[in-house]
Amino acid sequence: MKLIIQIPCYNEAETLPVALKALPRTVPGFDSVEWLIIDDGCTDNTVEVAKAHTVEHIVGFKKNQGLACGFMAGIDACVKLGADVIVNTDADNQYDAADIPLLVQPILAGKADIVVGARPIHKINHFSSTKKLLQKTGSWVVRLASKTDIPDAPSGFRAMSREAAMRLNVFNEHTYTLETIIQAGQKNMAIVSVPIRVNEDLRPSRLVKSIPSYLKKSVVTIVRIFVVYKPFRFFATIGTLLFGVGFVIGLRFLYYYFREGGEGHVQSLVLASILLGIGFQTILVAFLADLLAVNRRLMEDIQFRLRKSESRGKEL
Repeated sequence: MKLIIQIPCYNEAETLPVALKALPRTVPGFDSVEWLIIDDGCTDNTVEVAKAHTVEHIVGFKKNQGLACGFMAGIDACVKLGADVIVNTDADNQYDAADIPLLVQPILAGKADIVVGARPIHKINHFSSTKKLLQKTGSWVVRLASKTDIPDAPSGFRAMSREAAMRLNVFNEHTYTLETIIQAGQKNMAIVSVPIRVNEDLRPSRLVKSIPSYLKKSVVTIVRIFVVYKPFRFFATIGTLLFGVGFVIGLRFLYYYFREGGEGHVQSLVLASILLGIGFQTILVAFLADLLAVNRRLMEDIQFRLRKSESRGKEL
């Protein structure tokens, strides 16, 4: 059994030594533990630091691609390197590496495909009230869309089995955390959460440059998640709402039409016609989007089979 611990990095030369020093070289249940660094277009000496700390594997981009792309590049590399279990953690040493055995235990026990570390959010002093609220809101939306029970969806401290890793795809460019949980729920993977500890803050978050920016990206991410993974519900809800409002306004026009002999209230008729038309078209879009979602799921299944076939070929 091989465990690979991956760390996405973007100019992390100052904090990476602290994170690497805390990582284990042996974990119960595994014959070997290896480390992998994702160089996401670093312009400092992050790679040199990684090599100096005996990191076995380094993959990367010539130009910064973002956290989501870096995460998937690491996952793909870990699978090709023969990892049976993959642990993802941060280069800023946010998560307590001593909890890695706790994180992988449900996978070793055959009870989970993916395990997400749940931070004690209410106890983290450097998290603002707004950030804590956004974390709770994002987690609630993810639970609603994925039909899972993960209390800390934005947590990047997670473990996954080899097969689960081969099933993942990330379309969002901002972050992978929310989307991968929803995918797991949609694909009926067994996903659980375990409480983990966190360390003191070493640097400001790269994802949260400012609260307005974080809020904007979070809202866009959540809306996009619903559009991609719940397209029928998303468009059908909007279409039904518009059609319903138009229908009510239309009834109002008919009421006054028969009561007052058809004089006035033309504006209601025009508005009702517009809303009914837009609502009906949006409902049609819901059906088309659902067909596209079915096609996407079929393509993902083909992709998984190809990855699995390639993996078996390398093992042979």
